[in-house]
Amino acid sequence: MKDNRMLIGELADFFGISRKALRLYEKKGIIKPVEVDAQNGYRYYSAEQVQQLQALLEFKSLGFSLDEIRTVIDGRMEKAQLLEVLYKKQTAWREAADAAEYKRDSLDNIIKNVQDSKAAERITEMTEEERAWLLAKMICIEELSAQRCLSEALWL
Repeated sequence: MKDNRMLIGELADFFGISRKALRLYEKKGIIKPVEVDAQNGYRYYSAEQVQQLQALLEFKSLGFSLDEIRTVIDGRMEKAQLLEVLYKKQTAWREAADAAEYKRDSLDNIIKNVQDSKAAERITEMTEEERAWLLAKMICIEELSAQRCLSEALWL
């Protein structure tokens, strides 16, 4: 550490990121070192840049792109624009959570179907056709009755 400034390696180690990541953030114009030593090329970062990096990493963990983060950090975005970007990201996360919840519920249903199935106990003894039919019945839970009617009609 030099005069309350951190070297790139110290900063990278402090946040548990690579020096390469810090160089990328510099290249993208997000966080530039406060000083680059002309003789040895060492990069130094100030306390303000430490806070900027902390904000960058938090935004990154929330799914923001580096371009979005740069726009927020460099102050080119007014409050209304910032709120709009935050609301859009919040909506995206809600949609992802809803999709994940749907998949979890689907898996719960499939697990229940497999647990309740007497036929599943002999799944390794079945023909491919029997196994396919059983799996379709247990796994295809969306519009199962419509699929069942169609499948049964095809098998008649």
